[in-house]
Amino acid sequence: MNRSRAKNKLALFLIATALVVLAIYLVFAFDRRLRELLSFRMGGLGSKADTIVNVLQLLFLGILAYLVVRAFNALVFGIVFRFRRGFEAPTLVRNIFSILAFTALFFLIFTWIFPTVNLGALFTTSAIFGVILGLALQDTLGNFFAGISLQADRPFQVGDVITVGAHRHSGVVEGITWRAIKIRTFSNHVVLISNSTAAKEPIEVSPRNNLNARLVFFNTLFTDSPAKTIHVVREAVREADNVSQKITPVVRIRNLGESSVEYEVKYWPDDYAKHHDTDALVRQRIWYAFRRAKLNFAFPTRTLLVERRPKPGERDGDGGAIVERLAAVDIFAPLSKEETAMLAQAATSHVFAPDETVIRAGDPGSSMFVVHNGRVSVQVSENGRLRTVAILSEGAFFGEMALFTGEPRTASVVALEETEVLEIGHAAMKRVFDTNPDLVESLSHIIAERRQGLAANQNLSPADEDESAGLLSAIKRFFGLN
Repeated sequence: MNRSRAKNKLALFLIATALVVLAIYLVFAFDRRLRELLSFRMGGLGSKADTIVNVLQLLFLGILAYLVVRAFNALVFGIVFRFRRGFEAPTLVRNIFSILAFTALFFLIFTWIFPTVNLGALFTTSAIFGVILGLALQDTLGNFFAGISLQADRPFQVGDVITVGAHRHSGVVEGITWRAIKIRTFSNHVVLISNSTAAKEPIEVSPRNNLNARLVFFNTLFTDSPAKTIHVVREAVREADNVSQKITPVVRIRNLGESSVEYEVKYWPDDYAKHHDTDALVRQRIWYAFRRAKLNFAFPTRTLLVERRPKPGERDGDGGAIVERLAAVDIFAPLSKEETAMLAQAATSHVFAPDETVIRAGDPGSSMFVVHNGRVSVQVSENGRLRTVAILSEGAFFGEMALFTGEPRTASVVALEETEVLEIGHAAMKRVFDTNPDLVESLSHIIAERRQGLAANQNLSPADEDESAGLLSAIKRFFGLN
């Protein structure tokens, strides 16, 4: 709560207090005239007129007492408590305070207006009635006092994720009343747990303002390097949505099983209430990371797995499609069919999940990429924000300057959907140049023309002949060609 709002509430409280004081003053200022008026109008009623006036005063002052309690409740719990503690006071505590305060004020007013009335008999009767009522409402009173105990201890509050008892009722706390705790489960069901039951059961609390860890498990083959697995999974998980950037995810070996190495990923979600969705997203990112890094999930050793491993360059019968894809790329137009097939054989396929980063601006690199399936967005940083400058679909390519000159990446590229890209590396391109050195000049002209077109689209000065010649020299130098 900001200070201006607190000041406004405090001003309203002071105005209300002044009005209450004025009302009490008017009641007693006109007390005598009111009694005389009733005695005159009612003739011989005598003392009954005084009783009527006393009853009216009791009702009026009782209403004022109710308003005073409400105003004081708003001041203490709505302003002071929230300002100092930083959260709203529980409704149950506020209601108990209001009931006790109003009851005390009412009896004070009653004894002041009717000093001759003996309240001892009333309290005696009330005590007997209370015993009878308590026996009849044992469960209700048990819930009531258990609710008071929970509010006093404050083990959790509205918005926290809790798991209660052996039945494992788990969900987000939506309310705490005098009777029960209201929980909305992750299946969007509402569960009411009585306060007395909650007071007897163990409760697991995941506070909303705290980083609560989650564990996700997976298995790999014994042939996969643990160091590589841990690095790949950690980098994949840390970029997932709702994974906190304050603490780096932890990946560790939890067991060496009979047929697999068992790992666990420990991460901290920003919003724990969404941990089921985040767990699923983490598993998805691990799958894609395994696919790109050529890691393998474990399978039972009892299973007989007969697999024909493709030769280098083969993509499970998709080798011809890769050749066709590379042949359609403008930058590779000068290449012969044999040279294109040589590149296709050395190309590496990578699959990225939606919103995964393919390359980052500023990172070093010596390869380019061709979009084989899917779409990617090209993003540049402007004033600390990423701006999309292009959307590339199947057949488009990016990162050619890193392949031919070794320049750092100038833009970030992010997958918009599940996307497969073909990576052409420095070694593959060098084999082509070693076979046909004359390609260097043709490719340098194509790259220079492409850069001129990009510069014109972005309102930049186009490259001149000196820059084209410099590009040719840079390519020769990077590939060690004379």
